[in-house]
Amino acid sequence: MTQLIITLCTCPDRDTAEKIAQLLVDGALAACVNILPNITSIYSWKGQTESAEEHLLVIKSPQSGYQAIETAVRSLHPYELPEIIAVPIAHGLPEYINWINSCHASK
Repeated sequence: MTQLIITLCTCPDRDTAEKIAQLLVDGALAACVNILPNITSIYSWKGQTESAEEHLLVIKSPQSGYQAIETAVRSLHPYELPEIIAVPIAHGLPEYINWINSCHASK
């Protein structure tokens, strides 16, 4: 079975989040991208504690496509250092896992 991942990426606004999600799904880099609106991120940046309202992308894909996802996200992302973090999917409904794989293979 192909190893699958969930990649997380925060975006500064809805428009950026939708553009990235559309690019990933249209390009068959991801089977699905969820956009979670209005999250608050508190983080350390250049020695200061910062706070920002953001949108979180939850990107489901095969692990083999990670580098293409990273490249695509960076091409549209306005941040100097975007959050792009992938974690493995250890288990899942077999039919859902098969669907993720079929979306990647179909294009």
